[in-house]
Amino acid sequence: MIAHVTGRVVARTAGSCVIEVGGIGLRLFMSTSSLAHLPATGDEVTVFTYLYVREDELTLFGFESTEEQDLFEKLITVSGVGPKVALSALSALAPAALVEAIAREDDTLIATVPGIGKKTAQRLIIELKDKVGVPGLGPRVAASGSAGVEASDALASMGFSAAEVAVALKGYDGPDEAQALLKHALRRLGGGV
Repeated sequence: MIAHVTGRVVARTAGSCVIEVGGIGLRLFMSTSSLAHLPATGDEVTVFTYLYVREDELTLFGFESTEEQDLFEKLITVSGVGPKVALSALSALAPAALVEAIAREDDTLIATVPGIGKKTAQRLIIELKDKVGVPGLGPRVAASGSAGVEASDALASMGFSAAEVAVALKGYDGPDEAQALLKHALRRLGGGV
């Protein structure tokens, strides 16, 4: 499997881009948010990928982060959700918002995604709720200790959802200081990890 590609952005359309790697142009289908985060045409980029193989087609899907790639791979395991519908879900909802909707069992929000009806949304929730890894939904449970609570409250007051806060605070191993934890979370939210 092709894990990622590094090359020069040659072109982009509404749902895909072409990245030139060693003189070969690879078309990668991407979510609208991943496409929006691509650098300008002519600049070099690294994109995480998933190669979808069927008897009659090879399709390469691209992602700006491993988190988005991982969620895509989980989505396509659900019966009735193919790669194009999974990409549509990642275009309609940010990965953190989709994870939060699954965790909260919000089938109404998930059913707003083009290609996903109410029954598919319910199936998606049933099959993925335990796999998406949202241990707690309130911002206060995202991190322990007073520094974690303070950082969680600060992020929530900035308008970040509980799922985004939980993801942003993951992986911090520094001192138990709210300011350091907040800087770590903001770097993660800004894609600077």
